[in-house]
Amino acid sequence: MSVVMAPRLRVERQRVNRGAEDDLNHALELLSQVKAGERDAMLRFYRPEPTVAFGQRDTRLAGFAAAEQASRDNGFVPAVRRAGGRAAAYHQGTLVVDHIQPAEDAIVEAKARFGFFGELFTEALRSLGVDAGVGEIPEEYCPGEFSVFGRNTQNSAALPGGARIKLIGTAQRVVAGAWLFSSVIVVENSAPIRQVLTDTYSALGLDWDPATAGAVEDLVPGITVDAVEEAILAVYAQHAELIYP
Repeated sequence: MSVVMAPRLRVERQRVNRGAEDDLNHALELLSQVKAGERDAMLRFYRPEPTVAFGQRDTRLAGFAAAEQASRDNGFVPAVRRAGGRAAAYHQGTLVVDHIQPAEDAIVEAKARFGFFGELFTEALRSLGVDAGVGEIPEEYCPGEFSVFGRNTQNSAALPGGARIKLIGTAQRVVAGAWLFSSVIVVENSAPIRQVLTDTYSALGLDWDPATAGAVEDLVPGITVDAVEEAILAVYAQHAELIYP
């Protein structure tokens, strides 16, 4: 599955958190700037503060206010993203990758991007020893056809043998002249994410299986966010010239 990628991508590592809402909104600001030609095509990497990012549909459920409070009670900031999907949780043990680039017709490859980037991130995880794949997991949180999952094939004590857990969720925003593809990779410390999702999904009245939520380190102990970031950059470098500040 092929997607036209910009020949050069500027790498931006955001070192300082702006806050849950501001971090989400900054991606849209960057999208606007890339569309206007004020910025080059880019990759933005950052580690978010503990956040539960609700989808627009979540806000229309009777339990939304209770779900927001459940997020706060677990030390996560509730925020609403403009993309679709259901609630997803992340913290500084996760890595957010925003790929933003201009396009004359940004809608034409919209669905193909999900498959393309799913395979790209799968390749990066496999380079770290993860038995990774792409596809929806039954009863996963924020379900999606192109979730990236990992299997427990290394006899990790944290998971049942052969279990599939969601490691990466993706979303995109398409505007006239540019697109943003955002990926959230859970790398470390999955327990707080499982707990806050359990509480928020209960408040929303949504069913899911907490066993589907995990982190890369649950499958390959010792893996760090830094290691995952470098693996992703190595795969990206096969497709585009990476420009560092």
